[in-house]
Amino acid sequence: MKVFRGLPNDRARAPCALTIGNFDGVHRGHQALLARVCAAASDLGLEAAVMTFEPHPREFFARRAGDLSKAPNRIANLRDKLQSLSNAGIDRVIVEHFNEHFAAISPQDFVERVLVEGLHVKWLMVGDDFCYGARRAGNVAMLVEAGKRHGFHVETLPTVMHGAQRISSSAVRSALAAGDFGQAGQLLGHPYAMSGHVIHGQKLGRTLGFPTLNLRVAHRPALSGIFIVQVHGLGPEPLPAVASLGVRPTVDDSGRVLLEVHVFDFAQSCYGKMVRVEFLEKIRDEEKYTDLATLTAAIARDSDRARAWFARRAAALTATDRI
Repeated sequence: MKVFRGLPNDRARAPCALTIGNFDGVHRGHQALLARVCAAASDLGLEAAVMTFEPHPREFFARRAGDLSKAPNRIANLRDKLQSLSNAGIDRVIVEHFNEHFAAISPQDFVERVLVEGLHVKWLMVGDDFCYGARRAGNVAMLVEAGKRHGFHVETLPTVMHGAQRISSSAVRSALAAGDFGQAGQLLGHPYAMSGHVIHGQKLGRTLGFPTLNLRVAHRPALSGIFIVQVHGLGPEPLPAVASLGVRPTVDDSGRVLLEVHVFDFAQSCYGKMVRVEFLEKIRDEEKYTDLATLTAAIARDSDRARAWFARRAAALTATDRI
């Protein structure tokens, strides 16, 4: 899969079947849309393409207004989003930098300069509530008319449901915030996980007797707290662990978000290694403690609870194998 930061240059442009969106989490609704794009691209002999945005447009407008509470918490980082789009069969992704200039583009210029000249769109799929251009002035009806003038076909995808619930990024965020990983997995179509490179931290966990793998989290995540997790990428099988995702209020007042993972009975150095942390169950919310001794005792309790969870799961799997 080819990834472009902004519109491709003249030599890299190719006729495409395109869809546009933020695709946070690439949930089952997104997957249905992407499958339709790939099918259309195959039928028409085109490349399957996605245009997405960084930052999220709502995050951009929230920052401009000075109120980040209006920005959506992220389900996935850009790396994980791109991997999910690749897994869905997409040939090329355009990551458009959403800034003042892009936000001010008129609907007409968006069609002519971005879709027609910049991307050579021949077939386009959007959600039935899609809006585009400055002040979201463009809508699907306008897009269909523009397609007739410029020679591209427009389709819309009906809402994808899970039972009586509309599958959406907002629904996934709500499930993650509540620690309901079963529901999140149903909406996503796979277990929820975060990936990243292991970075150097303050080494505080090591001095407390609980060494951690640290992953930088550049965005405001859709969940926070203490979790039972398993870590992929350190061996042939996922390794059991306990994790903290948050701002570490006891030891850091910077507000920087960090994912710290204590892998049980693991002592190898793995700085720079790419790992994937799969979330299994929430233990509790993040807390601020009065001193390091109280923090250490809390980590010990969390670790004991996680070890007991894995022991119960192993016993249940063994019992199932005997049946």
